Amino acid sequence: MNEDEKRKTRCCFTGHRPQLLRRPEEDIKVDLENAILKAISEGFTAFISGMCYGVDIWAAEIVIRLKKDNPNIHLIAAIPFPGFDELWEDSWRERYRYLLSQTAYVKVLEPAYSKNAYHTRNAWMVTHSGKVIAVYNREPGGTRWTLGFARRSRVPIDLIKG
Repeated sequence: MNEDEKRKTRCCFTGHRPQLLRRPEEDIKVDLENAILKAISEGFTAFISGMCYGVDIWAAEIVIRLKKDNPNIHLIAAIPFPGFDELWEDSWRERYRYLLSQTAYVKVLEPAYSKNAYHTRNAWMVTHSGKVIAVYNREPGGTRWTLGFARRSRVPIDLIKG
């Protein structure tokens, strides 16, 4: 399968950190799961997570849970640089490390922190996906940038109100 064919089976996630969200976590998780199930019904089998705490981790956890009943789906972790989780709370780091152990593939985009590492990661996710599932509330930041990049790249977006 060439890269264009693989892209048609890959879906990535983008979304805000919990402190920027305006809706309850549980409501967002329900909407995320519904969007993931819809993507699976459309033929998506690979899900790319940027693995940041918040929406990325929640989406990855849903994919891993759904994989138990559907072994054809898998998680791809897109890491901006090694150790990007070092300043997180322990509970988020534990969840992150568990998810890394469950991924089919880990892509590290930069060898160390750089000013553009997150944009590089986000662009890689979009250019390797046929769809973006986004939790967005119009706040500036990486999610807004990623959605703009997806629009310019003509990658369809499934938008969830954040």
